[in-house]
Amino acid sequence: MSHTLPPFLSIIIPTLNEADNLPALLDDLTKQQNISLEIIIGDGGSSDATRSVAEAYGTGFVTTRVGRGAQMNAGAERASGDYVLFLHADTRIDDPCLLSNAVRAVLSERCGDGVVAGHFSLRFMRSTKRNAMAYRYIEEKSAFNRINTTNGDQGLLLVKGFFRQLGGFDESMPFLEDQRIAEKIRSQGKLITLPGCLKTSARRFEAEGFHRRYILMSMMMGLHSVGEEAFFTRAPEVYRVQQDTGTLFLSPFFHLVWRLMRDEWGGIGSIRIFYLLGRYIRQNSWQMFFFIDVWLRPLLGAGRYPFLKFHDRVFGPCTNFKVLDAVTGMICCIWFMGILAPFFWFLDQGYRMLQERSTGNSARI
Repeated sequence: MSHTLPPFLSIIIPTLNEADNLPALLDDLTKQQNISLEIIIGDGGSSDATRSVAEAYGTGFVTTRVGRGAQMNAGAERASGDYVLFLHADTRIDDPCLLSNAVRAVLSERCGDGVVAGHFSLRFMRSTKRNAMAYRYIEEKSAFNRINTTNGDQGLLLVKGFFRQLGGFDESMPFLEDQRIAEKIRSQGKLITLPGCLKTSARRFEAEGFHRRYILMSMMMGLHSVGEEAFFTRAPEVYRVQQDTGTLFLSPFFHLVWRLMRDEWGGIGSIRIFYLLGRYIRQNSWQMFFFIDVWLRPLLGAGRYPFLKFHDRVFGPCTNFKVLDAVTGMICCIWFMGILAPFFWFLDQGYRMLQERSTGNSARI
C-alpha cells in the first residue's frame, strides 16, 4: 500500500511588536492536521518579546527593515516548502483542517504552470457590536475575487515557484503590497477563494474609528488606482503600526490633497485626476448594489445577490461611457473636498481641543 506524504507548507508571518497576538496564532497552527508546516517569522525590528515567543515555538526568525512587503519577502527567502502562505499575526484559525483543505483547493485549480493563488474569506473578531452591518458587508465582500476586494488579512496561498515568478511583494512602500500582488496574480494567473475562513482582529477599525478608517482606505485605493503616488510618499501617518493606532485624524490627508491640487496637479491636472477617480468609482459601482444585497440578507437568504446581478447585467453595461465618468468625478470632488474635508477639519479640531483639555487636567491632578 502506497502512502502519500502530506503537502509541505511554509507559513510566513510578518511581525512588529506582536508578542501579545503571536502565541494564539501559533497555537492554532500547531493544531493543523494532514499537512506539514514550516513557520517563519519575518520581523521588522520588534522591541518587545516577539522573538522570544517565536523561539519558544521553534519557528524560524528573520529580521529585516520595517514594511510588510520586505518582511514577507525575507521570510519567503528562507522558505523550503512547496507552497507558501502569508498570514498576519492577529489571525486566528478555528478549523484544524483549514490549511490542508486550502492546499487541496489550489491543487485542484492548478494550470500547467501552477499559476494559481488563493485567499480566504474573513470574519472579524470584535469587542463591540457597533457597525455590525458594515462588518457583515466587508466579510461577505472578502469572499469575492473582484478587483480591490483582496487584502493581506485574508492570507495568500500559492506555489513557491509562482511567488518567485511574480517577483515577490512590492517593497517600495510599507503598505498596499497586498493589493499590488493581487493585481499581478490576476494578470498572470488565477486567484481563487479558498474553502473556510480566517478570523482577524478588528482592532484597527475600533481604535481609529470605523468610518474614519474606511474613508481613508477609499482615498488610498482611489489614488492608488489612478497612479497618484505623491499622496503616499507625503501623507502623514498614512500607515500606522497596529499598536500605535488611536483616533484617526483625517484633516491632514484632505489638506495634503488640497496642496497637491494647488502645487502639483494644477487646474488641468486636478480635472484629470478626478476624471480618473470618477472612472474608478463607476467601475466599482457594483459595491453599492452588493451592499443592498447584504443589507437585505435576512430577507434574501444566504448566497443570493439579485441587485449585484442587476448591476452586472444591466446597470454596469448601460453606464459605461466617458461623460458619466466626468460627472462622477465632479461629484467625487465635491463630496470629498467640499463636504468631507471641512466636516472632518472641524471634527478633528474638536477632538484635539478635548485631548488637550484632558491632558491639561491630568497634569494638574
